Amino acid sequence: MPVISLFYGLIISMYYLDNKQHNLPHIHVKYNEFEAVFSIPDGELLDGKLPVNKTKLVKAWIEIRQEDLMADWSLAIKGEPIFKIEPLR
Repeated sequence: MPVISLFYGLIISMYYLDNKQHNLPHIHVKYNEFEAVFSIPDGELLDGKLPVNKTKLVKAWIEIRQEDLMADWSLAIKGEPIFKIEPLR
């Protein structure tokens, strides 16, 4: 699972060929012992849990980087290499 971004202790990843589990564009986020899955189109939490302040950071980042995330998603579901995305600063 390639890591596409790192910021504020959050590790953002996207699996290759991962369109069956959640059936919509999404990212996987790890923070310490927490793991969560967020929808790319609307930033909604699909699965798991993060602390509230970290959830807000992820949602803001998704909104800012939505085009880049969707471009990576298009590549990932075809099994093609994806690109790193700028972190939240």
